[in-house]
Amino acid sequence: MGEPMRVRAVHNNGVVEVKVLMKHRMLSRLSWSTEGQLILPHFIQTLRGKCNGRPVLHVHFGGSVARDPYFSFKFRGGKVGDKVEITWVDTEGDSRTDETLVT
Repeated sequence: MGEPMRVRAVHNNGVVEVKVLMKHRMLSRLSWSTEGQLILPHFIQTLRGKCNGRPVLHVHFGGSVARDPYFSFKFRGGKVGDKVEITWVDTEGDSRTDETLVT
């Protein structure tokens, strides 16, 4: 499991804006260690967002996303006090889920 994400959700005029800062190495290509071992790509592949259990986001990332990515999105239908849950899954099957309340 990765390090905790920083998730913030703010309601403004009927729209909820969610900002997410993820901690991940995001190795996007094959490389070699100093010992000559092959290092496989290891990056976040899928990002999902839910508001009170209802899906509001589903994204597939490729290998060209930078280390410790920042992601932001907006959706309608949320209100102050709703629970927003963000989950990512990487190429090795590791995952992380964090949540916040809409303010």
